Amino acid sequence: MTGTTGSTGTAGTAGHRILLDGRSVLLSDRPLKSGGEAAVYTVVGDDGVVVKVYRDTPGPQQERRLERMLTMTPLGGRPTDRAQPSELAWPTAQARGADGGFLGYAMQRFGEPDHVRLVGLFTRAQRMRLFPGRVDWRFLLGVGWNLAFMTARMHHEGLVVGDFSSNNVVVDANGFVTFLDCDSIAFTDPATGEYFPCLMQTADYCAPERQKGGPATEAGDDFALAVLVYQLLSVGNHPFGGVPHDSDSQSTVKDNIAASCSYVVQPERVVVPRGVLDPGVLPPELLLLARAAFGPGVADPAARPSAEAWLRALDLERSRVRVCPARPHHTYGSHLQACPWCGRLERTGQDDFNAAPAAAPVAAAAPARAAVPAPAAAAARPHRLRTALLTLVGLVVLLVLLGQLLSHG
Repeated sequence: MTGTTGSTGTAGTAGHRILLDGRSVLLSDRPLKSGGEAAVYTVVGDDGVVVKVYRDTPGPQQERRLERMLTMTPLGGRPTDRAQPSELAWPTAQARGADGGFLGYAMQRFGEPDHVRLVGLFTRAQRMRLFPGRVDWRFLLGVGWNLAFMTARMHHEGLVVGDFSSNNVVVDANGFVTFLDCDSIAFTDPATGEYFPCLMQTADYCAPERQKGGPATEAGDDFALAVLVYQLLSVGNHPFGGVPHDSDSQSTVKDNIAASCSYVVQPERVVVPRGVLDPGVLPPELLLLARAAFGPGVADPAARPSAEAWLRALDLERSRVRVCPARPHHTYGSHLQACPWCGRLERTGQDDFNAAPAAAPVAAAAPARAAVPAPAAAAARPHRLRTALLTLVGLVVLLVLLGQLLSHG
């Protein structure tokens, strides 16, 4: 969110002292993260805290928003495991300059190597680097469950994520998720009744009504959730990727969303890159929700599956996951009769979940390629062939003898 323009807070605070609720702290010289709206710095001597400093001088509305957020304790009543991180990177203190001017806010730090942005799970190279030996399809399913749970929980408390994307959520090694950039969340202050909208959005996860300038809503969050769950379960494939056949030029994901053009629903309309996973890798109930979200749910927010619907379907499938007997880290949906990751490895030479293609043990792989009766049938086949050949030779000899007898007669 941008307030009135003025001197940039980033240039004036990097490597300098600021005040966090009146306490003087020193910011690092270089930002951990820098974007168009703000930059995030560590606090020297306190690795657990970071400070988000707005590039443009924040306006009074943004300052008021932070004041009210600091009086709230969202999700505070929900018990969590001791090993579980905070689910929201909620503001913990206002950041001010030496002159008392409002600069931004402090929050708990969530970064590598303990926390990885959700987008890091969408490519094989990043999965191998960030979660070596830990990520399989079951793990991705669990992350999707946690996303759906958190979305439903936030909606229950009147919070709308608004700018919901793969860059605004981090994941830890146990699959727990934490939402970042909470200063953009839309909410109504329970004490004053003031409404604070979300003005930020990310095109690849933005529902059409939001693209047209509409407000952030729970239905908009449900659309982004559906896209993210689909990406998780299809190892990164965006459901609105590809180029429509009737497109005059290369369409962007944003264009395809606006045109309600998804290969998950209408594969005949879209040319997708090689290697895009067949949507059938999703279990039937989850695929049904995806097709509702990316079909009628694009134009009609009321037709989108809710976060609760995703949560129920994901929860059901978690207990049904199958484990491949041939290769480590290959797990898949209970509706499939064969391991889809082994199939992709055979077709592409690339293993989505192992650092290098694992050679399957002969004893384990053989049953996967043939039905149980096949070995017995194969063993009997040479015997039947020899018998047939001997019979044929005998018939030929008999015919020759008969011909000789007839000619002499």
